[in-house]
Amino acid sequence: MQSPKRALEEWNINLPHIESPDQGLINGTWVLGDPPQYVLQWVNPIFSPLIHQDLQVVLKHLEQKGCITPNLIPTRDGSPCWVEENGCWRIWSFIEGSTIHKIENQSIAVQAGALVGTFHRALSDINHTFIAPQRDIHNTPERMNELKAALDRSPGHPLEKEATVLGEKILQAWKIWDGTMDQPKRICHGDLKISNLRFNADQSKGVCLIDLDTIGPNPLSVELGDAWRSWCNRSGEDDPTAAQFDVDIFAASAKSWMLNAPELLQIEKDSLVGGIERICLELSARFCCDAINNSYFKEDQIRYPQKGMHNLVRAQSQYTLAMSAKENRKICTQIIDQSYNDRK
Repeated sequence: MQSPKRALEEWNINLPHIESPDQGLINGTWVLGDPPQYVLQWVNPIFSPLIHQDLQVVLKHLEQKGCITPNLIPTRDGSPCWVEENGCWRIWSFIEGSTIHKIENQSIAVQAGALVGTFHRALSDINHTFIAPQRDIHNTPERMNELKAALDRSPGHPLEKEATVLGEKILQAWKIWDGTMDQPKRICHGDLKISNLRFNADQSKGVCLIDLDTIGPNPLSVELGDAWRSWCNRSGEDDPTAAQFDVDIFAASAKSWMLNAPELLQIEKDSLVGGIERICLELSARFCCDAINNSYFKEDQIRYPQKGMHNLVRAQSQYTLAMSAKENRKICTQIIDQSYNDRK
């Protein structure tokens, strides 16, 4: 990977840059300017540079629908990104506001649901064939097969015992999961963790969605299962003992989303709640797999100096959250059904 300073030469931008405090697990992010003017990102090579051509189409459509979006700043030769040997770089316009990492109250949950519902409605009539290869990241059966393979390779690994015990629990929970896999797809954001929603300064209103690399066709149950996995966790990804599904946050956000969302098919509505447990188990499997493989997710090596331990902790947290979501499935289904009926 080239340095941020070298990348900025491709835009003829000479601004101070600092590493963003809101780093994701995949890409690298720097804030440019003081006060901030742009956001520079190194894009992991798991994403094709072609995603930027798709993003230009989607961003234009969102703007035409009145949605606020960050804009891609073209390089000095007019390209939406600069491609180098190990990934590519891009610059976004900076959106004023705040980023949060945990929903602390129902008011924020309402705003989050409204923002995402509006986003889904705005994209419900887009007519675009995606150019970039679509990542099959939410192929849950395949993620479970990858976990099995990782556990088979684990003998001799320092975390073999812990990863095997947890991995077998994850696989068993997936085996008895009784949700629906065969669902229609819509154009979705693809990664609705709460830190990918931008709020205004006092967090009284949702402003826009960011980190748009993952936009593409997905079932709504996958899209919202991932959202509620993030939004409704009372602890965080690094606290497996306290992970619990917050039904009140779910209710506030689900009702607000339903009021702003496009019309749903019956199968879409009926599959939403089951998607929460599915995505929790899927992410738990991915973290557990990477605890052995150490090939994908960044780890906090200061808090977790033993290689793989951070991912193992994350895997346990997501498994605990999956079990909590399962326990609350009946009441969550009632909330969805009532919200769906109220909008008719």
